Amino acid sequence: MKAHRGMRPHDLAVLLKIVSLGGSDWTMKDLAYELGISASEISESMNRSMIAGLIGANKKRVNGLALFDFLRSGLQYVFPQQPGPIVRGIPTAHSAPPLKKHIRSDESFVWAHPNGNVRGQAIEPLHPKTPDACLLDHNFYELMALSDAIRAGKARERQMAFNYIKKQIDNYLEIE
Repeated sequence: MKAHRGMRPHDLAVLLKIVSLGGSDWTMKDLAYELGISASEISESMNRSMIAGLIGANKKRVNGLALFDFLRSGLQYVFPQQPGPIVRGIPTAHSAPPLKKHIRSDESFVWAHPNGNVRGQAIEPLHPKTPDACLLDHNFYELMALSDAIRAGKARERQMAFNYIKKQIDNYLEIE
């Protein structure tokens, strides 16, 4: 077994993609295609997540409780994000669903993207292909935007994001 050399940001994207798929049947090839990440990198990501206890040994079932614990206790410290310059892009964090309907703010956070229609402060996505993958999967988009609220948000935004993510993970665990 390979040594664990720490999680990478896109490992979280892979795990959240699996959660977003619910109980549907998927392959690593499907994940690679939908996330825009090479199949070999998906495999390596799964290995790191398995060693960390975030996915089962069969590499099919996310350990929802461990994932939520990581999101709650470590995400903002391991993969922190400071808003950057004003760019055009796709809304994320509190500027995206589902938080957008609860939080009023004069500042918008976005992933820089040529097809974006919102101007806001740039947030670096966990993987460069995240915005493209989110355009194809609304559930995944919400989970990734919520993870950005944890990475870059204030206490209230983080707490609301935790509550939404907890519901998504609980739904995933019920289906599995």
